[in-house]
Amino acid sequence: MMFTKEVMEQFTELDFAVYDCIVKHKKQFHKITIKELAAMAHVSTATVLRFCRKCGAEGYSEFKIRYKEYLEGKQEALKDDKETELQSFLTRINSQDFQESLDKAHKILVQSKCILFIGIGTSGILGKYGARYFSNVGYFSLFIDDPWLPILQNPSEGTVMIVLSESGMTRQTLYIASHLQQRGCPLISVTNNANSVLAKMADCNISYHVTERMVNDRNVTTQIPVLYIIETLAKRLYNEES
Repeated sequence: MMFTKEVMEQFTELDFAVYDCIVKHKKQFHKITIKELAAMAHVSTATVLRFCRKCGAEGYSEFKIRYKEYLEGKQEALKDDKETELQSFLTRINSQDFQESLDKAHKILVQSKCILFIGIGTSGILGKYGARYFSNVGYFSLFIDDPWLPILQNPSEGTVMIVLSESGMTRQTLYIASHLQQRGCPLISVTNNANSVLAKMADCNISYHVTERMVNDRNVTTQIPVLYIIETLAKRLYNEES
């Protein structure tokens, strides 16, 4: 699709001026010429053409066609391949590396007095579930899904983080995790990418390695492995105390 995160990260101030004009005049955009758009955005026609190329179109005419399709919401097919994904993950569950990661995380959590789940977006929802699940089995747990929450005071002794991030690269998540880690909190990360920044920061990383799925620039990667990891760790802690 056109305005992906990767594409928009390359936009300059002039590109955003063009983008802003397009969005504000989307209903009549099909009638606007390249010279008119350039004048509205106070840029040159060359800037508009560079903008179109950044968005994956060879020229202004192609961009207008793609933008029309974008507005009409032409959707990509979403395969129902959950069986394949689950089979792949179930195979990984039995691997030595995966079990060793769970064991390492369990050893860290056994020493904890408070467990902080951290995540943004879908990972934030999963973090909320994780905090409730751990609380249900008797472990004091909280969740943070606010990327702007000030991390100023030192956490209490025995606080452990479980940080959830499918990409392991979410800037706000890394910010919170880094600040708490610098204040002495052990970091357990749950990611889909063992080579991500978050995974490399962590004292223990658990990676689930499923295929990333995108539909219309939205991430629909299965999160079943994350639920399994959360529940497995909580059950191990509960069984240890029983």
